Amino acid sequence: MGTVESQIATQVTDGFHLVIDALKLNGIDTIFGLPGIPITDFTRMAQAAGMRVISFRHEQNAGNAAAIAGFMTQKPGICLTVSAPGFLNGLTALANATTNCFPMILISGSSEREIVDLQQGDYEEMDQLAIAKPLCKAAYRVLHAADIGIGLARAIRAAVSGRPGGVYLDLPAKLFGQVMSADAGAKSLVKVIDPAPAQIPAPAAVKRALDVLKGSKRPLIILGKGAAYAQADEAIRALVEKSGVPFLPMSMAKGLLPDTHPQCAGAARSTVLKDSDVVMLIGARLNWLLSHGKGKTWGDAPKKFIQIDIEPKEMDSNVEIAAPVVGDIGSCVAALLDGMGGNWPAPPAEWTGAVKAKRDDNVAKMAPRLMNNKSPMDYHGALGALRTIVKERPDAILVNEGANTLDLARGIIDMYQPRKRLDVGTWGVMGIGMGSAIAAAVETGKPVLAIEGDSAFGFSGMEVETICRYRLPVCVVVFNNDGIYRGTDVNSAGSDPATTVFVKGSRYDKMADAFGGIGVNATTPDELKRAVNEAMDCGKPTLINAVIDPAVGSESGRIGNLNPQSVLRKK
Repeated sequence: MGTVESQIATQVTDGFHLVIDALKLNGIDTIFGLPGIPITDFTRMAQAAGMRVISFRHEQNAGNAAAIAGFMTQKPGICLTVSAPGFLNGLTALANATTNCFPMILISGSSEREIVDLQQGDYEEMDQLAIAKPLCKAAYRVLHAADIGIGLARAIRAAVSGRPGGVYLDLPAKLFGQVMSADAGAKSLVKVIDPAPAQIPAPAAVKRALDVLKGSKRPLIILGKGAAYAQADEAIRALVEKSGVPFLPMSMAKGLLPDTHPQCAGAARSTVLKDSDVVMLIGARLNWLLSHGKGKTWGDAPKKFIQIDIEPKEMDSNVEIAAPVVGDIGSCVAALLDGMGGNWPAPPAEWTGAVKAKRDDNVAKMAPRLMNNKSPMDYHGALGALRTIVKERPDAILVNEGANTLDLARGIIDMYQPRKRLDVGTWGVMGIGMGSAIAAAVETGKPVLAIEGDSAFGFSGMEVETICRYRLPVCVVVFNNDGIYRGTDVNSAGSDPATTVFVKGSRYDKMADAFGGIGVNATTPDELKRAVNEAMDCGKPTLINAVIDPAVGSESGRIGNLNPQSVLRKK
């Protein structure tokens, strides 16, 4: 039979293995994290058990990766951290995931309860559960190995059911070493059945929504990232096309229908928001990104809103919703399609014609700006080159962050397939770039193009080493204009550089060289296009330093109006 030790090993299990077994039982095979006390051995065991463990250089980036994995797969992405400082680093990503409705579980090791509760000064002592609770959808702690199965099951269900979000799971160090019989351990595991059950909308709500839409003279559909998350792509496309209504995609909903679709009003955004009379929101919220549904952005035309959302509390958050439809996106869209019948009336040609004319006019005005080959580059010339690459490679995944880099890329680069554009989301938080790129490459195996402002890249740039270590097919383009917004600010009161200015002539491409990747310095749109195409063809980690004119760029991109202004003038 073998040694006594091997016989015992077949008869018992412990907390380490029960966590791994519980994850695998629920179809979770990837962990994003950073090893250290008390979870280093856990990462080794998970890897030995066949799980993919992607080890980062900073927990916030691992958390951003887990959140995007959740968005792309509808399964909670797992971020694993050490206690206290590591937990806090991951917590920013968890809060961001909750704000964006991405399913994610932050699992952190923690110090022992009896010492934490008496504040006796343990290693990395912190009451992590209490700190996490206000910042996520749910938070749980497991103290006994027999409860690991049910604890993880609760975390999974909380993360993906209803409106998805972030969940914290606290695992004290002692838990991992707890031993129990293998048979009892196996019986304690829980496979979560139907973790995100369908929520069917009320028939009366569906009829009310269709009645409001049918009475419209200038209807508009707005698609949010909730619609992209739902993976009800064919039904959403059928609804839009059957209705004949112009649609406006929010940034991470781009590609649900191609941006080149004849009904897409992305290039006529200002016009359709101002002039529409009925607006149907599908998985989109009337938050700051849509000017809260009121004010000059929305013009003087009276508006009626139809809102499709799984969260009832979202209705009337800023303005009156005339026709709330509560349920999951797939069920709601299917019910609306069914209710439309076979002869739904098209919107007035006067409206659709006006939207098309405005869109075509704006596209024509933009076209020449995207064709320039200036050196140093401006944003339009550089993004014009990248726009062509994405058009030729619609299956590639685009990651985008920055101020001007984000705002301009969102409008210039057309998307053709759903869930191919990943960006800063609802909070507009910087630093999601490398985590999102890594998650996209790990979860899909597809080539990833990350277009980064130089400031935004700085938040997660060290993860270039992670990209190189795991040999991921990621091409990072850093739009380098020597600073935040632009690199020409001057400190008039001293010798220190201005707060928004970086080192002149920085060579970000050399970071890739340092870790065995490919580094390229590009000074013209032609050079940029050639370098990106080569990177996407070879699939090797690549970092391109795209030299942008330091003088181009505006304060905070397109949200400079959010900056408070001083009424004091310099004397």
